[in-house]
Amino acid sequence: MLWNLVRRWIVVAIAVPLAVAGARRLSEAVESRRGPTRGTALLRRAADTVQHTFGRKPRRRRRWLPGRA
Repeated sequence: MLWNLVRRWIVVAIAVPLAVAGARRLSEAVESRRGPTRGTALLRRAADTVQHTFGRKPRRRRRWLPGRA
């Protein structure tokens, strides 16, 4: 039982981020050669969804920068 739990955490901690990075890299490579398509948009969207579900949260953008008017 403990082995199953460890195996699950290994998959979530290692395999999922690698798959997301691979999908992003593949999407960028295809877009650079053929331009944006439905397939590349689907790859990017799937990577975003998986990263949001299992990985780290997306970075927040600053609405204002200190020192700027």
